[in-house]
Amino acid sequence: MINKQKILYFIYLHRTGLTVTGLSLTLLLYPLFENNPYTLGLTNLIAINAIVVLGLNLFIGYAGQISLGHAAFFGLGAYGSAIATVTFEIPPWPAMFIVATLVALVALLIGIPILRLSGHYLAMATLGLNFVVHTILLQWDEVTGGPSGFSGIPYLSFGDFQFDDETRLHYLLWGAALISLLLCLNLVRSGIGRGLSALAGDEVAAEALGVNTRNAKIKIFILSAVLASIAGSLFAHCYSFVSPDSFGIFTSTDMVIMVVIGGMGSIWGSLFGAALITLLPEWLDLFETYKDFVHGGILVLVLMFLPQGLVTGLIETIKVKLVLRRRKDAAT
Repeated sequence: MINKQKILYFIYLHRTGLTVTGLSLTLLLYPLFENNPYTLGLTNLIAINAIVVLGLNLFIGYAGQISLGHAAFFGLGAYGSAIATVTFEIPPWPAMFIVATLVALVALLIGIPILRLSGHYLAMATLGLNFVVHTILLQWDEVTGGPSGFSGIPYLSFGDFQFDDETRLHYLLWGAALISLLLCLNLVRSGIGRGLSALAGDEVAAEALGVNTRNAKIKIFILSAVLASIAGSLFAHCYSFVSPDSFGIFTSTDMVIMVVIGGMGSIWGSLFGAALITLLPEWLDLFETYKDFVHGGILVLVLMFLPQGLVTGLIETIKVKLVLRRRKDAAT
């Protein structure tokens, strides 16, 4: 006879692995039931955004830092791959990893001075970085194409197999998103992740416990920048066109909103936040002109009523209600 408690304990013990497996199977079968190119295009965009948001959540939610300029690394990855493959004729896969390495170097050089700052000062520094990168992409016409954008970017491929339609891109992009998810889940459960959590709670206390907070902040800043760069490269090769408008300050703001709504310090919440903010303009197409106001309003409401984030806040609320109900039942 099957022991129900043992099954429940097994599920609880392996809940993360089972959830990842369930999500993977769902994504594997999804194109079989939904073959609308437009719908698949939206889910592909969610995957790209999720990769950026997973890295940003490590920096904001776990390291306790603030970045309002991650679209800069997203844009550097996209334009870097575009220029490397079209201008210098480097094959797409090597180009993507060369660009990611260069972006990591840029993040290191920038991170060393600006991560001495904290709070609003750090937020303004990262915002300034985004403004500088966006201006370069907009003004350097000879290299980036300027306001007209950069076109003719080749699709990614393995031999003769090209990722040139929405179904093929679905498996590529969500495969990359799941790898990023597993990386982040393993990282936050490691000793490094626990050190980051201590850093987010109290930097002075974390230092007293032996955490090298300066190195930890720089490393997680570089990792989040690399994930943004890879997402940018995938974005460029997915759409075969990039323009500066996709990597401006409002894009950085949307990424922060995705983190906050999903829950700061919630890896799974990052996926939810990326999906909600990506799909929101489709659900509120009548308010497309006021998209930024709608996003801002949602952010304010979440911070006021569910400061842990929408997903984390709802889960905590449900847990509290279940505990209270059990106590009430036990008392009666």
